[in-house]
Amino acid sequence: MNAIHISALHKSYNTGKEVIHGMDLSIPTGQFFGLLGPNGAGKTTTISCITGVSQPTSGTIEVNGHNVVTDYREARGAIGVSPQEFTVDMFQSVEEILDYAGGFYGMRAAARKARVEEMLDQFELKPHRRKSFRFLSGGLKRRVVVAKALMHDPSVIILDEPTAGVDVETRRELWEYLRKLHQSGKTIILTSHYLEEVEALCERVAIINQGAIILDDTMSNLTQTAKLEDVYLKAIQDDGGTDKNFKD
Repeated sequence: MNAIHISALHKSYNTGKEVIHGMDLSIPTGQFFGLLGPNGAGKTTTISCITGVSQPTSGTIEVNGHNVVTDYREARGAIGVSPQEFTVDMFQSVEEILDYAGGFYGMRAAARKARVEEMLDQFELKPHRRKSFRFLSGGLKRRVVVAKALMHDPSVIILDEPTAGVDVETRRELWEYLRKLHQSGKTIILTSHYLEEVEALCERVAIINQGAIILDDTMSNLTQTAKLEDVYLKAIQDDGGTDKNFKD
């Protein structure tokens, strides 16, 4: 079964500009998948359509077999999203943020409490549990945002630049946790400008440019004779570079 199935996806905004052009993409359950592309290529729009933040103009998207438009509640409940921006209440404490996230997905109080403790322990956040988010370091903030995405134990996890702005040690710690999640059977979709990170973690990579997928292959195939960075740059160059007027 596919965790994500996208068929003939088109997305246009009110300006009339079509930002996704007939995308077809299937991500099998349990795969660690990298979605790459330059700024404005369409990654964020694609993720917004998958998560129901933005509705497709045409085409279909299914999450674990649930249509993201007609079966929104089931589809959205299967996904945990760690966005690049910190979309949390800056004045809440770490444990309040996690508890609120669990409540949003309908977790009962006892289950929320147990899960909060599990996440605090897993991400080494217990010493910071009562600290306001705004007073945390960049690395700790990243840990909280990832933990928040995992509070309801989703089967599909979308990570948008999860290690942006963190130190090398924190990045490596997050890598190890993501590997454990993958080994447990979670489907993970990673977007990152750190191609070393994608090469270290992902089984398969798709490159999107100007609203269309221009390359989609396994990591082992892509990196047989070159580093992922070289493969990526060549794919973008062969596709004509980037459109400076393109909006993500």
